[in-house]
Amino acid sequence: MSARSLPPRWRSAEPALKAVQVAFDVSESVIQAVRQAAFEANLSSSDQIRAVLGLPVSRQAKRPRLTVSLGAEDYERLGARYGLDPEDHRAIKERVNAELLAFADTYRPAETPPREPR
Repeated sequence: MSARSLPPRWRSAEPALKAVQVAFDVSESVIQAVRQAAFEANLSSSDQIRAVLGLPVSRQAKRPRLTVSLGAEDYERLGARYGLDPEDHRAIKERVNAELLAFADTYRPAETPPREPR
């Protein structure tokens, strides 16, 4: 798809359209180190990897949010858990949000385990 065939409002996103996601098979200790460093720097894991590699990191403000994929069976279970209609996704989302807030209020991180030798 060339820049000429893209709608004008999409042209600024063209570099992102050409980007390729790369996955790395690494040990659990490497994954945890990257995640922890990203958390401490308030970055995504992807941005932390870019920082480690000396690549530019976009510091644009991002909405802080968590995501999870929920299917019909998940909505059935959550509806039963909260006493709600499984089709009422908005009400279920509100209850999940409240449960996550309560979790954050009581969560105490465990001590970080030592890294595996390389």
